[in-house]
Amino acid sequence: MAGPFLIGVDVGTTSVKTALFDAGGALCAQRSSMIETARPAQAFVEQAPEDWISATLSGLAKVLHGVSLDAVAGIGLCSQVNTHVFVDANGQALAPAIVWQDGRCAQEAAKLDRLVSEEARLKWWGAPLPIDASHVLSRIGWMTRAHSDIWRRTRWVMAPKDYCLLQLTGEACADPLSSFGVVDSSLRYVDELIALVPGAAERLPPLRNPTATIGRVRGGLPGAGLPVATATMDAWAGMVGAGAVRDGDAGYLSGTSEVVGIVSQRRVPTPGVIAFPNCEGVMLHAGPTQAGGASVAWLGGLLGRSAEEISALAAKSDLKRPAPIFLPHLQGERAPLWDIAARASFAGLDASMGASELARSVLEGVAYSVRLLLGALEASSAVAATRLRHAGGGAHSGVWCQIRADVLGRPIDRVANLDSGVVGAAALAGTAAHVFGSIEEAAGRMARIERTFEPNVAMRGYYDEGFGRYTDLYARLKGFGGRESENLVRP
Repeated sequence: MAGPFLIGVDVGTTSVKTALFDAGGALCAQRSSMIETARPAQAFVEQAPEDWISATLSGLAKVLHGVSLDAVAGIGLCSQVNTHVFVDANGQALAPAIVWQDGRCAQEAAKLDRLVSEEARLKWWGAPLPIDASHVLSRIGWMTRAHSDIWRRTRWVMAPKDYCLLQLTGEACADPLSSFGVVDSSLRYVDELIALVPGAAERLPPLRNPTATIGRVRGGLPGAGLPVATATMDAWAGMVGAGAVRDGDAGYLSGTSEVVGIVSQRRVPTPGVIAFPNCEGVMLHAGPTQAGGASVAWLGGLLGRSAEEISALAAKSDLKRPAPIFLPHLQGERAPLWDIAARASFAGLDASMGASELARSVLEGVAYSVRLLLGALEASSAVAATRLRHAGGGAHSGVWCQIRADVLGRPIDRVANLDSGVVGAAALAGTAAHVFGSIEEAAGRMARIERTFEPNVAMRGYYDEGFGRYTDLYARLKGFGGRESENLVRP
């Protein structure tokens, strides 16, 4: 094999993926390690940060086996965001990481949210973005209240990839995109907001751009001496890895959650949407739902079936027969609703329905949640998305891809390498190492379309009606989930 090679690492919610690519985007080696998630109490969702770096190091050793380090141009890391680990001055995690799905900090979020005016939100973020239970300041507020001893020992509050970068290079940093909730449109920390939580400012890492080289892998570790780029969050990197980087491009990433984004230099303040600042020439309007692949995994666990078997079951369902409407709010909902109290539901069940109808209902319900989000993104970006570049584990299923195309009424362009996070992280590393002249060039060379799913026009009326029932069901059930988890503290 001839270089230059690039390495991408994606510290995801369910696994850590590491891949070695050539500069044309060809996959040369890969490794995936599963990550365990604990749910020790209602609303608590945790991971062990040590598992992230252990999986990263083993992944680097695997993909570098037999490869000359002189042929490797650099390493880039991306990760899940709104997952936070509290780290001491020696770089050691002081507690399990609080995962983005975790809702324990709803009380702190509500207090902070009431302190911020809509005018301030528009000035900072260009959109009325809420402060929710996954916001870093909500997490800090909870830790100061529930575990003041840990807070006193905390030196840094970090995202997963920044924790791993610290372990790899010894350098503490963050990027402005992963830190979107506390960074303004100038890519700087919002001092006025951060000051609402005493002690937060000095514990947030210094910011570096995604294509900056922050250091080199320390001696004694796999890849010692290789340059490491800051890179960024999984969604932004995934859009790069899917090839959605030019104005008017739209991307759809299907993983544990569904993430949709539209690139546009225009910004129309729209509730529920994250309008990222212009960074490296890309302005992304995006939003994550709460449970995409997680909904399939949940149903698969109930039925004793794999994700592939759930898709196969859905394919057996007779479209001439009705299926229930499914709200995929298994742990609340994020974009565009941002409703931590929302709860999942099947509606319209009858005795004639079985496992295949439930499977189709879940796939359709997740697609409906994306249709709702896409409408908000089109309003925010002033762009009508004519087609979507599609990646992520959920894109493996051709059945689900076709359902998405039919529900959204747009062509779905599935890319060749569905692990777009590692592709994007590698592309950012290549840009940092000057293998590519720009992010646009990197995405153009590394992301290729494998198959297009065209919407079936005969299904338009069926899914328009289904989407209407979906939105009506949420409106009717809003508030039915019972008491929120805001007062829960670890037992």
